[in-house]
Amino acid sequence: MPPSCVGLAETCGPGSDESCCATAEAAPGGTFNRDNDTRYPATVSGFLLERFEVTVGRFRRFVEAYPGSKPAPGAGAHPLIEGSGWNAEWTSNLPADAAALKAAVNCSPTYKTWRDDTDGGTEHLPMNCLNWYVAFAFCAWDGGRLATEAEWNYAAAGGDEQRAYPWSNPASSTRIDNSYAVYDCAGDRSASGECAFSDIQAVGSRSPKGDGRWGQADLAGNLGEWVLDWYAANYPSECNDCANLIDATGRGFRGGNFDFDDSEQPRSTAPDLLSSRRNGLVPLISSTLFGARCARTP
Repeated sequence: MPPSCVGLAETCGPGSDESCCATAEAAPGGTFNRDNDTRYPATVSGFLLERFEVTVGRFRRFVEAYPGSKPAPGAGAHPLIEGSGWNAEWTSNLPADAAALKAAVNCSPTYKTWRDDTDGGTEHLPMNCLNWYVAFAFCAWDGGRLATEAEWNYAAAGGDEQRAYPWSNPASSTRIDNSYAVYDCAGDRSASGECAFSDIQAVGSRSPKGDGRWGQADLAGNLGEWVLDWYAANYPSECNDCANLIDATGRGFRGGNFDFDDSEQPRSTAPDLLSSRRNGLVPLISSTLFGARCARTP
C-alpha cells in the first residue's frame, strides 16, 4: 500500500467507502491519437493511473514526513523515459520545512482545501494549491510518478476509443451536465453561477457516471491535474512512451476544474472538460484550481 494510505480510513468514492489510493483498472497501452487528432499519433505502454485525485488526507501524510519526504535524485521517473526523474536542482523549489510547506498550500482564504488540522472536514476533498514541484515530490514519495501527458490523454480519451469526454460512450457523445463532472461553479448543485468552496467536491463524487474507460473518476472537472511534460504548443512528432523534457515556460496540465474561466466559449459546452483540452502553467504557481493524480508502472 502507498505510504499516504497506510492506516488511512477508506472514505473516497461515491459511497465514501473506497481506499483513497485505489488504482483503477490498468490501462493496457496501445496507440491512439493525441487530442483526438490523426496528426498526432502516440503509443504508450501499459500503466496504472490512480482512480482518484490526491486527497487532503493523503497529502497530510506527506506533510507529516516532510522534509524527509523530499525526493532523492532520479525518484519518480518513468522507467522507459531517460531523464524523467527528480532533478537535484529542483529541490530549491520545494519549501524548506513542514511549516513552510503548510504555508505554501494555504494559498487562498476561500478555496484552499488544506486545513492545518484534521478537524476541518476536508480530508476527502482533492488537495489543491499544489505547484508542479510539490505534486511531483508527493507522487515520488508515495511510490508513484506524474503521468506523462500522453498517458493522461490516453486515459481520458479511452485509448483507441477516442472519447470526446472521459465518459463518452459512444466516443462521439458530448453529453455534459453536472451529474458527469464537477464544473461551472455548480459542484454543490446550486444554480447561483457564483463559485463557493462547496463547489469543490469529494473525489469520486460523480462516479461511476463520469468515470473514464478504466475507472478513473474526475478526469474532467473538480481540479486540473499536473502532468510530467513541459508544455509546448506542438507535440513531439514521434511518440512512443514519450514526454516533452525540453525546458519551456510552463508544465502541462489537463482536466478542467470546478470553476470556469474561458470567456470565449459558452459554458454549456464545457470545453475545458474535453479529453483533448490542454494547457500549461508556470510550475511554481500554486492555484486552487490544480491538484495531482499519481501514475504507476505495473
